[in-house]
Amino acid sequence: MRPLILSVGKPSRGWPAEACNDYVRRLRRWDGLDEVWIKPERFHGDIEAVRAAEGDRLRARIGPRDRLVCIDERGEAMRTEAFTDLIQRVRLEGAPSLIFAIGGAYGHDERTRQTAWRTVSLSSMVLNHEIARLVLVEQIYRAYATLNGVPYHH
Repeated sequence: MRPLILSVGKPSRGWPAEACNDYVRRLRRWDGLDEVWIKPERFHGDIEAVRAAEGDRLRARIGPRDRLVCIDERGEAMRTEAFTDLIQRVRLEGAPSLIFAIGGAYGHDERTRQTAWRTVSLSSMVLNHEIARLVLVEQIYRAYATLNGVPYHH
């Protein structure tokens, strides 16, 4: 099972992108990692309309048996071990895909959060997309290193 990150916005540049690309390269030795960028909705004065439109685009990429994990500051705080267990559980269940969704500038809409199998917080603070993506990719790498006996996690 190859995890997928669906991210609303544009791919980042600079040091966050370089760091993410390094972890993505390292993940190739195991299942790998795919990333898809979802076009953000233009803001016309209605935050909920933006969230809904971006949520529709995200949900259109999710199959009925896929496991969707929304990344959201209101989600469940997890220790690294629990995050690793989450990935292992999906692998063992044989779900077609494990999809991590990073919302747009205004976050996820309620419908997307309700559709999600889990909602996970990377921090109780709001993170910009580049930093959220970097933390997520690093934690995915850390989980796979642990599952494969690579001495990365202490």
